Amino acid sequence: MKLKYIWLATLALSFASCSNDDDNASENTNTLPDLTTGTADFSTYVALGNSLTSGYTDNALFIAAQNNSFPNILSQKFLLLGGADFNQPLMNDNYGGLALAGNRLPGFNPRLVTTGGAPVALESVIGPVTVTTDIAANNPTGPFNNLGVPGAKSFHLLANGYGNIGNLSAGLANPYFIRMTGSTPDASVLELAMAQNPTFFSLWIGNNDVLGYALSGGDNSNPITEKTTFDYAYSTLVNTLTSAGAKGVVANIPDVTSIAHFTTVPYNPLDPTNPDFASQIPTLNMVYGALNQIFTALGASDRNIVFSTTDASAVVIKDESLTDLSNQITGALLASPTFPAFLEQMGLPAAAAPIVAPLLGSTYGQARQANENDLFVLPSSAVIGTVNTTIANALISQGLPEAVAYQFSAEGITLPLEDKWVLIPTEQQEVKTATQQFNTTIKATADQANLAFVDANWILQQVASPAGYGADDFIFNTQLVTGGAFSLDGVHLTSRGYALMANEFMKAIDATYQSNFEASGNLVKLGDYPTNYSPTLQ
Repeated sequence: MKLKYIWLATLALSFASCSNDDDNASENTNTLPDLTTGTADFSTYVALGNSLTSGYTDNALFIAAQNNSFPNILSQKFLLLGGADFNQPLMNDNYGGLALAGNRLPGFNPRLVTTGGAPVALESVIGPVTVTTDIAANNPTGPFNNLGVPGAKSFHLLANGYGNIGNLSAGLANPYFIRMTGSTPDASVLELAMAQNPTFFSLWIGNNDVLGYALSGGDNSNPITEKTTFDYAYSTLVNTLTSAGAKGVVANIPDVTSIAHFTTVPYNPLDPTNPDFASQIPTLNMVYGALNQIFTALGASDRNIVFSTTDASAVVIKDESLTDLSNQITGALLASPTFPAFLEQMGLPAAAAPIVAPLLGSTYGQARQANENDLFVLPSSAVIGTVNTTIANALISQGLPEAVAYQFSAEGITLPLEDKWVLIPTEQQEVKTATQQFNTTIKATADQANLAFVDANWILQQVASPAGYGADDFIFNTQLVTGGAFSLDGVHLTSRGYALMANEFMKAIDATYQSNFEASGNLVKLGDYPTNYSPTLQ
């Protein structure tokens, strides 16, 4: 591309001396209109939302990413139309992570990085770092225009005490919001927004109302928000924000099952060319062969588990939607005259049958091999094939030799992956249904309030399509590390992805309020924003 532009520049110079009049005419033709505000008032802008509003990327919040948040990008354009400075609750460093009274908060770690391959922890590349953002010692001073709170669900924006450090141990406060509340620790996100008398707002909320369920593999440790709760929260937010005449722009919820976090790990990662796995295949097929006979006899041959010596094999999962055949498996094994000989082949005494049969029954009662319809959460890639020592030790306590216990505790191979690692089709449908319902509420509420609307769901569906989504000179897709849209955590956007969304927000504002960010050439250049941050960024 650079060679092409050099050639074009040379060609232009060759005609410059003999075509001045034509050049002037061309310049006049290409003159863009002045930027105009339309019917919106950008003098006081506040942004409400969750991690997607805060600028969260690479599994952390840090200064460089916050400066590239989509609200901050918007605010820089709003400055051209009378907007004020945009205050963000900046972190103290570019490492990410949070501390409480000098101690790291579990689960709030420094950012992920890449050195050209798969994402890794920052400290694995540069060594130990000191997390300097301490929610008990050095919170910034508000009021804050960017009220994006990582982890927040729709109803959290209405919750009093959500930013009170005294509620943290009970799980009722959010460490990121604690940094924003200052001298009013019990104020809600909405109250802090309204205290600034906003003339314009952005609201992108609801993602976590379904995402938490999906990220936990649908194990119900983080359930989907009830529709009545979401509807109430969303209508309250919009009605309150517009109560004094403020205008705004809202975005809907992307289909979280199409993001990189769920599309990166294949259902069939077990490679027969891997000597560590290949050497186990004959024994695995012998063990599962005995179980497959029982599955077939029970009319459940679709649960048969077979590992290929030539092709990649699927992992074994626990599917809680299946009928539990634990008792039937146990009974069939105990009644089988060949079961004692089978145990002896495994290096166990025949007398172990009363112990082993129930263990096999409970382990494989809802087991099956995964297929292309199952989605695996990104962290499962670090689990598949490893030994679950908790399970192994439990088997040892039941009398199994250590070697055998470890053989039957290989995640996704001899030990079915638990629900938290995989989103099965029924769980995916729950996510899709809730997303559709919530998006219907968002669109109807936006239309009723005459707000600008960004169809983020459609945009990110295009990103997830085989062709990707083209903007400027880039094609965005869901590939981890290289796709341009999703950051290294597979969930949040890259800074370039946030710049893409900022442009989409400006287009929506143009369409509703007759501003002309796009027509005046004031959309941002996506190439000015990074996709991956250097591990040495401090």
